[in-house]
Amino acid sequence: MGDNHVVTLKIVIDTDAAPAPYEQLRSQISAQARSGVLPVGYKLPTVRGLAEELGLAANTVAKAYRALEGDGVIETRGRNGTFVAAAGDAAERQAATAAQAYAEQVHRLGLSRADALSAVQDALRATYGK
Repeated sequence: MGDNHVVTLKIVIDTDAAPAPYEQLRSQISAQARSGVLPVGYKLPTVRGLAEELGLAANTVAKAYRALEGDGVIETRGRNGTFVAAAGDAAERQAATAAQAYAEQVHRLGLSRADALSAVQDALRATYGK
């Protein structure tokens, strides 16, 4: 007999903490999809179902799903539901495009390579923490 692996969406929302609940939800689903915890093709709960499960407003979950869809992490297939997309490639492409645009802009502005890199490191620290 083959092993049956049950995949479960594990989300913890701290409504008293920053960032906002929709961002906590977006980042947790994104991280789980990118790490493979949620495999490509995994069907996510409905907006209403996940909102009820997490004690959030449906609009909060819908906002997170829209952001995830915009990032290429999930895809909605009409009435069939919302699924984890093959997002790794899309995320890497978007990051490479953003990095290229940044490099071109700071070059036009006349920043040195060291100053441009320093600005990126500051922004990454501000976003990711240490």
